[in-house]
Amino acid sequence: MKNISKILILFSMIFVASCSNDDDNTITNDGDQTIATYLASDADYSVLVDALQRAGLTAALNASGSTTVFAPNNDAFTEFLEANDFASLDDIPEEVLSNVLLNHVINGEFVATDFTTGYIRTNATASSGLNLSAFVNASDGVVINGTSTVVEADIEVSNGVVHGVNGVISLPNIATLANVNPNFSSLTTALDAASLTVAVSDPTANLTVFAPTNDAFDTFLSDNGFGSLGDVPLPALQQTLLNHVLAETNASTDFTTSYTTTLATFGDTDDNISLYINTDAGVVLNGNSTVVAADVVATNGIIHAVDTVIALPTVVTFATADPTFGTLVDALTRPDQPDFVGTLSTPLGTDPAPFTVFAPTNDAFGDLLTELGVGALADIDGPTLTAALNLHVIAGANVRAEDLTNGPVTTLGGDVTIDADAATITDANGRVSTIIVTNVQASNGVVHAIDTVLLPEL
Repeated sequence: MKNISKILILFSMIFVASCSNDDDNTITNDGDQTIATYLASDADYSVLVDALQRAGLTAALNASGSTTVFAPNNDAFTEFLEANDFASLDDIPEEVLSNVLLNHVINGEFVATDFTTGYIRTNATASSGLNLSAFVNASDGVVINGTSTVVEADIEVSNGVVHGVNGVISLPNIATLANVNPNFSSLTTALDAASLTVAVSDPTANLTVFAPTNDAFDTFLSDNGFGSLGDVPLPALQQTLLNHVLAETNASTDFTTSYTTTLATFGDTDDNISLYINTDAGVVLNGNSTVVAADVVATNGIIHAVDTVIALPTVVTFATADPTFGTLVDALTRPDQPDFVGTLSTPLGTDPAPFTVFAPTNDAFGDLLTELGVGALADIDGPTLTAALNLHVIAGANVRAEDLTNGPVTTLGGDVTIDADAATITDANGRVSTIIVTNVQASNGVVHAIDTVLLPEL
């Protein structure tokens, strides 16, 4: 994917805040021991040593290399076992124990002053195969995922650095990694208010969450006249949040310029709202929300921070976000035309919404100009253009591809004939347009892309 380096730079700008020095708790080692032999020599880490042996990881921590380990002490393991109803290490499945231990290991050698507030990547893995993220808060000491604090720093050994910690770093879900990051405090408040925290904590889920920053929520509230998140009607808050969630795990490199669907739904149906992703310059969603920090990996999915709340889209949103419809937007907004944008932005529940829009592509308009023997859109007279544009809109109905039927259909500009089997539309002149993309679902209607501009009777 393009411009990943720019995303990573922005990542550091947003989430990196400060450094912390744990000099008072620093232990100097002669460097002759490995990580494994050092831990075996200190009775405070005897349970960790046992756990490493049970998980078959001792050899890895004896090997040469460059590794940093957050080492839970015995008290930390006692608390972890009790909190998870394990009587002993024997009760933990080996694959789970191994992944938990790997969640304390990062590649490279990092002393305490190297850590800054932000996400790091551990050697534990999610079901997606990606390495899990952990959130480090370095504003006052070094705290990992909000629960594990470095209490003995900078134990330098021959193959890396050990930091003693007072809590086992559990495998984090999406809710965990959002909750521990102060820059997502508005998001976590919103998820709680909308009763969606449980959903993003579901261990069986595989989700992608586009997570608005606090600044993004502040702008959203201000733009919509809300004083706080508590002022947002609950159904609107729930659907807006669900409009940031995909029912699959997508790393930043998985995205392509295309449509997908979110967990938000149209009206009282189960039809999922669409999302337009543009990867020409980073990752931009519905034309106005940009991924500014990518690939925060949890056990049940992945988080990408975004700089704007992704509002529930109208049919106009997709026309303006997708450059495939650039000429259509030019036609709809030509100064001599009615306020098509205002009309097509009408929210669901208000006449004349919902809308079914058959949207001609740029190529369709190019073919039309050739057919009419004119050089530009401006050469088409105003009344003809108005009549043509109205012919592409059905008002008062959300007609998805599976709902199309054969026969005449009344649009705002007159009748056209649908052939549902062939996925074509015929205008009054016998000109045939093929539906080439279906079911781009908005909150106030649905869009289908077509390859020929429909014309009124000439």
